[in-house]
Amino acid sequence: MALDKIGIAKRIAQEVQDGTYINLGIGIPTLVANFIPDHINVVLQSENGLLGIGPFPEEEEVDADLINAGKQTVTTMAGSSLFSSAESFAMIRGGHVDLTILGAMEVSENGDIANWKIPGKMVKGMGGAMDLVASAENIIVAMQHCSRSGDSKLLKECTLPITGIRCVKKIVTDLAVLDVLPEGGFKLLERAPGVTVEEIKAATAGKLIIEGEIPEMQID
Repeated sequence: MALDKIGIAKRIAQEVQDGTYINLGIGIPTLVANFIPDHINVVLQSENGLLGIGPFPEEEEVDADLINAGKQTVTTMAGSSLFSSAESFAMIRGGHVDLTILGAMEVSENGDIANWKIPGKMVKGMGGAMDLVASAENIIVAMQHCSRSGDSKLLKECTLPITGIRCVKKIVTDLAVLDVLPEGGFKLLERAPGVTVEEIKAATAGKLIIEGEIPEMQID
C-alpha cells in the first residue's frame, strides 16, 4: 500500500541527525517537524526569518503572526529567534543549513530537481528553493512517485524548468526510499509496506538500480 503524506514525513524524520540545522520546504516537508524523535535535537530554519521552529500548533496555540515560509502558522522552540529574510538567506547562502527537505515535481536520475514552475500554469514563484539547493550539503526530496495521470516523476531527465543541478541525495516517495548515486541512477533502498519491487520498477522512468532483497520501510 502506498504511503500517504504523513507516512512520507514519518520516514523522512528517520533521516534527521542530532545537532543539525534543517530547512523544511513547502508541502510534505513541513510535516516532518511533527515526527522528529524526542531524543534528536535539531534547529529548524525558515527562509522568511525564523530559527527554532516547533511542531504545528494546536488550535489554542495558533498565532496568526507567526508563520513559516509557506504562510502556515507554526510554534517556536525555547531559544528561537526572529530576523529579516536578508539575514535568513545569508545563513542559507553561507552554507549554514546542513539539511534541506524539499518537495518536487520531478527529479532526474542525475539528481536534478524541478520544483518551482509548470509552464502555462500560475505558480507562487521560486521562493528560496534555488538558494537552498545551491547551498545545502544534503538534500532529501519528499514527493509522490507518479503524477495524477500516472506518469513517473523519477525521470532520466527533467522535463520541467530546473531548480538545481545534481543536488538531490535521497528521495522518499509514497512507494520507496531511493538514493541518487553520484554516477547517476536511483538506487532502491526500501519499499513502502505492501508495495512490490515490480510496482516500483513500473513507476520509475529513470535508471533504477536494485541490489539484493529490498526491505519494507519501518514506520511506527
